[in-house]
Amino acid sequence: MASLLYVGVRPELDAATAERASFRVALGVDADALDRIDLTTTALPDDVFDRYAGFVIGGSPFNVTDVRKSETQRRVEADLERIAARAIDGGTTAFFTCFGIGVVTRLLGGDVGMDTPEEATAAEIRCTTDAAADPLFGPAGPVFHAFTAHKEGSAEVPPGAVLLAGNDTCAVQAYRVGADLYATQFHPEPSPRDFADRMVFYRTTGYFDPDAFHTVQEAVLGSVVTEPARILHRFGQRALTR
Repeated sequence: MASLLYVGVRPELDAATAERASFRVALGVDADALDRIDLTTTALPDDVFDRYAGFVIGGSPFNVTDVRKSETQRRVEADLERIAARAIDGGTTAFFTCFGIGVVTRLLGGDVGMDTPEEATAAEIRCTTDAAADPLFGPAGPVFHAFTAHKEGSAEVPPGAVLLAGNDTCAVQAYRVGADLYATQFHPEPSPRDFADRMVFYRTTGYFDPDAFHTVQEAVLGSVVTEPARILHRFGQRALTR
């Protein structure tokens, strides 16, 4: 068992394909070391925890706070909870991003709401004192920039989690549960080019003013965002040698 699994939760499968490529580059692994499953089309297999050393969970236009959920979204959330529960128990290692942090927060009994949104941008992320001793976040330093684009989030870290990073807009940007589960509100995997390309898929879905598309995209392309990918790289190395 020497590979990782990219867990796609985007109904837009072309966007998921690009996201997986971003994760592979950030993790620093060969293509055959990062398998893929799209939960919007395929249920999580029962033997998945025997087959992979760890999991990276991509973003999604789904929201945990959605009032009306399709059967697909309910199944996706249940499968993500299975991965989170196994990682919390120490049976695997997992890195949840964006929508995924909401799933984990709810599982832990925390609150997820619509009061801390961030538009598509390279946001300043500030690490906590606990992050300084964390094997993934410690080397990133006290402040770095990461790409954000979300409608929901949390104002407080959920029970049982260690807050690693936040900012003025969204107080919970990253946390760790135990030793084997990490969750970030920001997107750790894309380069500026990757994130700018992803904007095309979500141009009219409320993550930025569609009339300002080119202005926002130019700002993204001009951003310096380096540390999030390095955080993911350290996660991958730990997972594969665990």
